[in-house]
Amino acid sequence: MWENRIFKLFIFWYICGVILLGFDLLPSWLEWANAFFLMLAGTLGFLYFIKRFGAVSGSMLGILIFFSTFIVEWAGADSGFLFGSYDYTDRFAPNVFGVPVAIGFAWLMVMATTHVIARWIVPAGGLLYAAVGGIGAVIIDLIIDPVAYQIKQYWIWEDTGIYYEIPWTNFFGWFVVAFVLHLIIDLAMKKKSMAIASELPEKRMVVLYVLMIAMFIMLGAIGGLWLAAFLTTVLTAVIVLVAWKRRPV
Repeated sequence: MWENRIFKLFIFWYICGVILLGFDLLPSWLEWANAFFLMLAGTLGFLYFIKRFGAVSGSMLGILIFFSTFIVEWAGADSGFLFGSYDYTDRFAPNVFGVPVAIGFAWLMVMATTHVIARWIVPAGGLLYAAVGGIGAVIIDLIIDPVAYQIKQYWIWEDTGIYYEIPWTNFFGWFVVAFVLHLIIDLAMKKKSMAIASELPEKRMVVLYVLMIAMFIMLGAIGGLWLAAFLTTVLTAVIVLVAWKRRPV
Protein backbone atom coordinates (compact mmCIF):
# COMPACT_ATOMS: atom_id res chain seq x y z
CA MET A 1 0.00 0.00 0.00
CA TRP A 2 1.23 3.44 -0.91
CA GLU A 3 0.73 4.96 2.52
CA ASN A 4 2.86 2.22 4.13
CA ARG A 5 5.67 2.72 1.63
CA ILE A 6 5.64 6.49 1.95
CA PHE A 7 5.48 6.26 5.74
CA LYS A 8 8.56 4.01 5.75
CA LEU A 9 10.33 6.46 3.44
CA PHE A 10 9.33 9.30 5.76
CA ILE A 11 10.74 7.47 8.79
CA PHE A 12 13.99 6.80 6.91
CA TRP A 13 14.20 10.46 5.85
CA TYR A 14 13.37 11.53 9.39
CA ILE A 15 16.19 9.47 10.92
CA CYS A 16 18.63 10.83 8.33
CA GLY A 17 17.44 14.36 9.13
CA VAL A 18 17.91 13.91 12.87
CA ILE A 19 21.48 12.74 12.32
CA LEU A 20 22.44 15.33 9.69
CA LEU A 21 20.74 18.30 11.35
CA GLY A 22 21.45 17.22 14.92
CA PHE A 23 25.18 17.02 14.25
CA ASP A 24 25.24 19.89 11.73
CA LEU A 25 26.31 17.59 8.91
CA LEU A 26 23.82 18.71 6.26
CA PRO A 27 25.78 19.99 3.21
CA SER A 28 24.47 23.04 1.38
CA TRP A 29 23.69 21.04 -1.77
CA LEU A 30 21.27 18.91 0.28
CA GLU A 31 19.14 21.82 1.54
CA TRP A 32 16.33 20.68 -0.79
CA ALA A 33 15.89 17.70 1.54
CA ASN A 34 14.12 19.97 4.07
CA ALA A 35 11.36 20.83 1.59
CA PHE A 36 11.12 17.21 0.49
CA PHE A 37 10.71 16.22 4.14
CA LEU A 38 7.62 18.41 4.47
CA MET A 39 6.31 17.16 1.13
CA LEU A 40 6.50 13.58 2.41
CA ALA A 41 4.66 14.58 5.58
CA GLY A 42 1.99 16.39 3.57
CA THR A 43 1.59 13.41 1.25
CA LEU A 44 0.93 11.22 4.29
CA GLY A 45 -1.74 13.69 5.36
CA PHE A 46 -3.30 13.62 1.88
CA LEU A 47 -3.34 9.81 1.85
CA TYR A 48 -4.95 9.82 5.29
CA PHE A 49 -7.83 11.95 4.00
CA ILE A 50 -8.32 9.51 1.13
CA LYS A 51 -8.31 6.61 3.58
CA ARG A 52 -10.74 8.41 5.90
CA PHE A 53 -13.18 9.90 3.39
CA GLY A 54 -12.72 7.79 0.28
CA ALA A 55 -10.86 8.46 -2.96
CA VAL A 56 -13.14 11.19 -4.32
CA SER A 57 -14.10 13.07 -1.15
CA GLY A 58 -10.65 12.64 0.40
CA SER A 59 -8.88 13.90 -2.72
CA MET A 60 -11.21 16.90 -3.00
CA LEU A 61 -10.64 17.73 0.66
CA GLY A 62 -6.85 17.40 0.32
CA ILE A 63 -6.80 19.56 -2.81
CA LEU A 64 -8.98 22.16 -1.11
CA ILE A 65 -6.63 22.33 1.88
CA PHE A 66 -3.53 22.53 -0.32
CA PHE A 67 -4.73 25.31 -2.63
CA SER A 68 -6.71 27.33 -0.07
CA THR A 69 -3.75 27.52 2.31
CA PHE A 70 -1.38 28.25 -0.56
CA ILE A 71 -3.59 31.16 -1.63
CA VAL A 72 -3.84 32.46 1.94
CA GLU A 73 -0.05 32.21 2.32
CA TRP A 74 0.42 34.03 -0.99
CA ALA A 75 -1.96 36.78 0.13
CA GLY A 76 -0.09 36.99 3.44
CA ALA A 77 3.30 37.30 1.81
CA ASP A 78 1.98 39.72 -0.81
CA SER A 79 -0.08 42.05 1.35
CA GLY A 80 0.27 41.02 5.00
CA PHE A 81 -3.25 39.55 4.97
CA LEU A 82 -4.21 37.72 8.17
CA PHE A 83 -0.73 36.62 9.30
CA GLY A 84 1.17 39.90 9.15
CA SER A 85 3.83 41.24 6.81
CA TYR A 86 6.55 38.77 5.79
CA ASP A 87 8.50 37.58 2.76
CA TYR A 88 9.69 34.12 1.79
CA THR A 89 13.33 33.68 0.86
CA ASP A 90 14.65 31.29 -1.78
CA ARG A 91 16.06 28.93 0.87
CA PHE A 92 12.86 26.87 0.84
CA ALA A 93 12.52 26.57 -2.94
CA PRO A 94 10.87 25.70 -5.24
CA ASN A 95 8.63 28.74 -4.96
CA VAL A 96 5.53 29.54 -6.99
CA PHE A 97 4.34 33.16 -6.94
CA GLY A 98 6.84 33.72 -4.15
CA VAL A 99 5.46 30.95 -1.92
CA PRO A 100 7.28 27.64 -1.36
CA VAL A 101 5.35 24.66 -2.74
CA ALA A 102 6.21 22.79 0.47
CA ILE A 103 3.93 25.17 2.43
CA GLY A 104 0.81 23.60 0.95
CA PHE A 105 2.12 20.16 1.91
CA ALA A 106 2.92 21.40 5.41
CA TRP A 107 -0.69 22.50 5.86
CA LEU A 108 -1.90 19.08 4.70
CA MET A 109 0.19 17.52 7.45
CA VAL A 110 -1.06 20.04 10.01
CA MET A 111 -4.72 19.54 9.15
CA ALA A 112 -4.62 15.74 9.00
CA THR A 113 -2.75 15.34 12.27
CA THR A 114 -4.72 17.93 14.23
CA HIS A 115 -7.98 16.52 12.86
CA VAL A 116 -7.30 13.17 14.50
CA ILE A 117 -6.21 14.75 17.79
CA ALA A 118 -9.20 17.09 17.88
CA ARG A 119 -11.62 14.31 16.93
CA TRP A 120 -10.31 12.09 19.69
CA ILE A 121 -10.78 14.90 22.21
CA VAL A 122 -14.15 16.08 20.87
CA PRO A 123 -15.78 13.07 19.14
CA ALA A 124 -19.04 14.94 18.50
CA GLY A 125 -17.34 17.49 16.26
CA GLY A 126 -18.71 21.01 15.92
CA LEU A 127 -17.22 24.33 16.99
CA LEU A 128 -15.34 22.90 19.97
CA TYR A 129 -13.71 20.27 17.73
CA ALA A 130 -12.65 23.01 15.29
CA ALA A 131 -11.29 25.14 18.14
CA VAL A 132 -9.21 22.24 19.51
CA GLY A 133 -7.93 21.58 16.00
CA GLY A 134 -6.96 25.25 15.69
CA ILE A 135 -5.12 25.10 19.01
CA GLY A 136 -3.28 21.98 17.85
CA ALA A 137 -2.17 23.85 14.74
CA VAL A 138 -0.94 26.85 16.75
CA ILE A 139 1.09 24.52 19.00
CA ILE A 140 2.96 23.30 15.92
CA ASP A 141 3.61 26.86 14.77
CA LEU A 142 4.97 27.89 18.17
CA ILE A 143 8.11 25.93 17.28
CA ILE A 144 8.05 25.86 13.47
CA ASP A 145 7.92 29.62 13.02
CA PRO A 146 10.81 30.54 15.36
CA VAL A 147 13.01 27.83 13.84
CA ALA A 148 12.13 28.71 10.25
CA TYR A 149 12.62 32.44 10.89
CA GLN A 150 15.41 32.71 13.44
CA ILE A 151 17.52 29.69 12.45
CA LYS A 152 16.70 28.64 8.88
CA GLN A 153 15.59 32.04 7.52
CA TYR A 154 12.99 30.46 5.25
CA TRP A 155 11.01 33.67 5.62
CA ILE A 156 11.66 37.14 7.00
CA TRP A 157 9.15 38.98 9.19
CA GLU A 158 8.71 42.67 8.49
CA ASP A 159 6.29 43.05 11.39
CA THR A 160 7.52 42.19 14.85
CA GLY A 161 6.33 40.81 18.18
CA ILE A 162 7.51 39.78 21.65
CA TYR A 163 7.72 36.06 20.80
CA TYR A 164 11.00 35.76 18.85
CA GLU A 165 10.09 38.93 16.92
CA ILE A 166 7.08 37.19 15.37
CA PRO A 167 3.81 39.19 15.36
CA TRP A 168 0.84 37.80 17.32
CA THR A 169 -1.25 38.09 14.15
CA ASN A 170 0.69 35.13 12.74
CA PHE A 171 -0.54 32.76 15.44
CA PHE A 172 -4.03 34.24 15.27
CA GLY A 173 -3.96 33.65 11.51
CA TRP A 174 -2.89 30.04 11.99
CA PHE A 175 -5.78 29.49 14.38
CA VAL A 176 -8.33 31.08 12.06
CA VAL A 177 -7.20 29.13 8.98
CA ALA A 178 -7.09 25.83 10.88
CA PHE A 179 -10.44 26.55 12.58
CA VAL A 180 -12.22 27.21 9.28
CA LEU A 181 -10.68 24.18 7.58
CA HIS A 182 -11.62 21.97 10.53
CA LEU A 183 -15.21 23.16 10.16
CA ILE A 184 -15.09 22.03 6.54
CA ILE A 185 -13.65 18.67 7.61
CA ASP A 186 -16.42 18.44 10.20
CA LEU A 187 -19.02 18.85 7.46
CA ALA A 188 -17.33 16.04 5.53
CA MET A 189 -17.38 13.88 8.68
CA LYS A 190 -21.15 14.29 9.00
CA LYS A 191 -21.54 12.69 5.59
CA LYS A 192 -19.36 9.72 6.47
CA SER A 193 -19.40 6.99 9.06
CA MET A 194 -17.73 8.05 12.31
CA ALA A 195 -15.91 4.70 12.42
CA ILE A 196 -12.81 3.78 10.46
CA ALA A 197 -11.93 0.23 9.47
CA SER A 198 -8.48 0.33 11.08
CA GLU A 199 -7.00 2.36 13.93
CA LEU A 200 -3.59 2.43 12.23
CA PRO A 201 -4.20 5.51 10.00
CA GLU A 202 -5.44 7.50 13.00
CA LYS A 203 -2.56 6.53 15.25
CA ARG A 204 -0.09 7.14 12.45
CA MET A 205 -1.27 10.75 12.18
CA VAL A 206 -0.72 11.29 15.91
CA VAL A 207 2.77 9.81 15.59
CA LEU A 208 3.40 12.12 12.63
CA TYR A 209 2.27 15.11 14.72
CA VAL A 210 4.67 14.22 17.53
CA LEU A 211 7.59 13.43 15.22
CA MET A 212 7.26 16.68 13.28
CA ILE A 213 7.15 18.75 16.44
CA ALA A 214 10.01 16.78 17.99
CA MET A 215 12.21 17.49 14.97
CA PHE A 216 11.66 21.23 15.26
CA ILE A 217 12.07 21.14 19.04
CA MET A 218 15.47 19.54 18.49
CA LEU A 219 16.42 22.26 15.98
CA GLY A 220 15.12 24.95 18.31
CA ALA A 221 17.09 23.61 21.27
CA ILE A 222 20.27 23.38 19.19
CA GLY A 223 19.71 26.96 18.03
CA GLY A 224 19.16 28.23 21.55
CA LEU A 225 15.39 28.80 21.25
CA TRP A 226 14.79 27.41 24.72
CA LEU A 227 11.46 29.08 25.41
CA ALA A 228 9.96 27.81 22.17
CA ALA A 229 11.35 24.32 22.75
CA PHE A 230 10.08 24.15 26.34
CA LEU A 231 6.67 25.71 25.67
CA THR A 232 5.99 23.49 22.67
CA THR A 233 7.13 20.36 24.51
CA VAL A 234 4.73 21.01 27.39
CA LEU A 235 1.74 21.93 25.22
CA THR A 236 2.31 19.02 22.86
CA ALA A 237 2.52 16.57 25.77
CA VAL A 238 -0.73 17.94 27.22
CA ILE A 239 -2.81 17.84 24.03
CA VAL A 240 -1.50 14.43 22.91
CA LEU A 241 -1.99 12.84 26.34
CA VAL A 242 -5.54 14.19 26.57
CA ALA A 243 -6.27 12.93 23.06
CA TRP A 244 -4.75 9.52 23.78
CA LYS A 245 -6.85 9.09 26.93
CA ARG A 246 -10.04 10.01 25.09
CA ARG A 247 -9.33 8.05 21.91
CA PRO A 248 -12.02 5.57 20.82
CA VAL A 249 -11.27 1.98 21.86
